[in-house]
Amino acid sequence: FIFQYMSGFGNEHASEDPRCPGALPEGQNNPQVCPYGLYAEQLSGSAFTCPRPTNKRSWLYRILPSVCHKPFKPLQEGHLTHNWDEVEPDPNQLRWKPFEIPKAPQHEVDFVSGLHTLCGAGEPRGRHGIAIHIYVCNISMFNRCLYNSDGDFLIVPQQGKLLITTEFGKMMVEPNEICVIQLGMRFSVEVFGETRGYILEVYGAHFELPDLGPIGANGLANPRDFLVPVAWYEDRRVPGGYTVISKYQGKLFAAQQEFSPFNVVAWHGNYTPYKYQLDKFMVINAVAFDHADPSIFTVLTAKTTRPGVALADFVIFPPRWGVANNTFRPPYYHRNCMSEFMGLIKGHYEAKEEGFQPGGGSLHSMMTPHGPDADCFEKASKAKLEPERVAEGTMAFMFETSLSLAVTKWGLQTCNRLDKSYYQCWEPLKSHFNP
Repeated sequence: FIFQYMSGFGNEHASEDPRCPGALPEGQNNPQVCPYGLYAEQLSGSAFTCPRPTNKRSWLYRILPSVCHKPFKPLQEGHLTHNWDEVEPDPNQLRWKPFEIPKAPQHEVDFVSGLHTLCGAGEPRGRHGIAIHIYVCNISMFNRCLYNSDGDFLIVPQQGKLLITTEFGKMMVEPNEICVIQLGMRFSVEVFGETRGYILEVYGAHFELPDLGPIGANGLANPRDFLVPVAWYEDRRVPGGYTVISKYQGKLFAAQQEFSPFNVVAWHGNYTPYKYQLDKFMVINAVAFDHADPSIFTVLTAKTTRPGVALADFVIFPPRWGVANNTFRPPYYHRNCMSEFMGLIKGHYEAKEEGFQPGGGSLHSMMTPHGPDADCFEKASKAKLEPERVAEGTMAFMFETSLSLAVTKWGLQTCNRLDKSYYQCWEPLKSHFNP
């Protein structure tokens, strides 16, 4: 299979499978009879009456419409939740060792079965909130697809590539890439061995590129580097039953149907899944002294109605040059009105060389102090300040939110990956006060 993509963030795209030329209706969305006897179906990602810049919808031309399925029934599976009251709140600095991937064939787990909610806030029924999930799996989804009725999934692979089949086409997403599967889009995930990664889910908002302000027209993530799959269909009957899984109000439901849902022969619109390669991020940095805020590393943001306040930001810390004069160059000590979850895709994070490992994570909650460990502080305070490459071979990221995050019982207890000694990394800090 040759993967092909169209480029551009939020663009108006049109695509048809080359096996059916002319499958897209000309000049209208909903003709009396569609080419090839297809059904027209609209997928709306926004209210019909949203202003044009935020109006999201796509038209899909499919062999059978999505409505052809048996009733949904509850599916008891996995550790997904939006119950933020399972355990008492914990304001401590939290760090997790790499999350364990089950071993096949004793424990065969696909992408849906391997979803585990780590923390979150808000509530899908009220259409405001976020959740952070970890996925660990070792087999592909077979005759199963998932769609999220609650929000958008921003997926960050850390180990193992994902072959994601969607109603819009196929995407290959590898570590150091991300993809976004938006509200309502059906997708299935194939894996090639032990696979792990992170998911940021937002309820009630879509991701967009951050405004650039005085940076000007260019920089950070460039719109043309976002890739959208091209139309691909399968006309496949599944007499034994194809399972469509819906994540709805925080729970999973399954319905059976007799055919593959990836039967879209052509589509057009601006509401699509997309992927992005993190190496393409154009880093902005301080070139004189002091730090610019980490906001300069924002790839995507999901806004709230309050100007400048994010429901969630996706921020990365890529390889770059550090040149600031007379400046303590690692991240400074900090107490924040936002909550910060960090993960590591590869390499070593500069402020925590030990302990913070690829496939693990950390959470510094609202107003909980954090910053470099003692070893990092001492080294950086004495270092000769020459231009230096920072984070070479590394990619750390942050999910930052204005919400106060609750950690699930799985995150605090069941996963058994919490590093109880994390606080000790600051204990060797000593007073250098000299009046």
